[in-house]
Amino acid sequence: MVCYKKPVVELSRVETFSACHCLRVGELTLEENTKLFGKCARRHGHNYVLEVTVRGPLDAQTGMVLDMRLLKDTIEEHVLQRLDHSSIDEELEEFSGSAASETTGRAPATTENLAVAIWERLRPHLGVYLYRVRLWETDKNAVTFYGDYESDAHSGCVGQEHGLNSPVVNRATH
Repeated sequence: MVCYKKPVVELSRVETFSACHCLRVGELTLEENTKLFGKCARRHGHNYVLEVTVRGPLDAQTGMVLDMRLLKDTIEEHVLQRLDHSSIDEELEEFSGSAASETTGRAPATTENLAVAIWERLRPHLGVYLYRVRLWETDKNAVTFYGDYESDAHSGCVGQEHGLNSPVVNRATH
């Protein structure tokens, strides 16, 4: 019997978008938000650099992990069309009031929370291949998210859909 070991490869796509936001916690006053977030409590913009990485075994026929066109089109449709030239904290449901997602809640529109929101937008379309979302806010500051969520036994969130052992997040299942 001949065994063929499929190499596991990471494939990344880099895109850019421009958007503005301000960092605020809704129940705090402007003075309290300024104390917490400094000048970032005022509306300001960034030219973000987004790097999305998929990971998986090479397909024996195509020699690819994933068709780059699929990755490009998925990022364009589910991330860039919504984020480019947006006001993140006012226009994205993940950060704007009652429509906020259970993942990010009504959390401030930080780059960390935005990276998680981007992951959640891509995950249904890329599944177990989605490996990493890296988001550069400036040329010196970047956030990396691998889809991991901390379980909190005291909050009753153990075993929820987005936990560390989720079949979608656990890349060992593919």
